Amino acid sequence: MKTHIYETILRWTGNLGSGTATYNAYSRNHEIDGAGKSAVISGSSDPHFRGDASRYNPEELLVASLSSCHMLWYLHLCAVSGVVVIDYEDAASGVMAEAADSSGRFTEVVLHPKVTISAESDRGKALSLHSEAHRLCFIANSVNFPVTHKATVSMA
Repeated sequence: MKTHIYETILRWTGNLGSGTATYNAYSRNHEIDGAGKSAVISGSSDPHFRGDASRYNPEELLVASLSSCHMLWYLHLCAVSGVVVIDYEDAASGVMAEAADSSGRFTEVVLHPKVTISAESDRGKALSLHSEAHRLCFIANSVNFPVTHKATVSMA
């Protein structure tokens, strides 16, 4: 079996002067980077957990990873199947349940891909390829909660 290694660098940028001396003394802000990447992702925690709402939180990044993986597989499958995609947008959403002890877990993620294909493309084929993209998605295959999709396909 082939293996691939993915590495990132995370830097905490939230020391407000006294580190983590108290729970309220520090910011949850951080940066995510990787060797050779052209941009840094600004992260924080969810605002419900004292985070900065203007930055991405880990939960949003998980939902975005699932959405991105599905899209990339879908575009690949369309390209090799003769379906010409002109536009693709996904308003993905995830649900996390928080337990009494403040732990939590995702219970589901739903992808809502809206795809526009060329007038010459097969709409039925375009719709069916979402199931195959889901089956092949590395990220969806790695999580322990349901990931579903509610796709729409329109003709240009």
